Amino acid sequence: MIIKYAGFLFTLLWSYTFIKSQSIFKKGSGILITLFVTNISWFTFIAACFYGLKNFSFYHALLGIALSIILVQLAFSRLTLFINNKFQDKNTLLKIKTFIEYLILIAVGYFIFF
Repeated sequence: MIIKYAGFLFTLLWSYTFIKSQSIFKKGSGILITLFVTNISWFTFIAACFYGLKNFSFYHALLGIALSIILVQLAFSRLTLFINNKFQDKNTLLKIKTFIEYLILIAVGYFIFF
């Protein structure tokens, strides 16, 4: 039972992390991320919530859902603080972010077409 609950929590954390990460990207790459990653992550998150409600008590399922959302929100806020402290020049941070976005677009395009 503990292994099932740990898998439930891991699935919630995994899917909500991808849902939350979609807000980081610009509109152009955000559309591609929304089509391929976020929609599947929402489906996975909802399916995991249903699985938790079906297999565990309502209290444990609700606790797992709330805990996963809070942990991901805290992780993203701490990561934002860390990145803002690391890069004093926002222009450099913007260039790195743009490079990573294009790299993700190229990788997704490569896996779709080849």
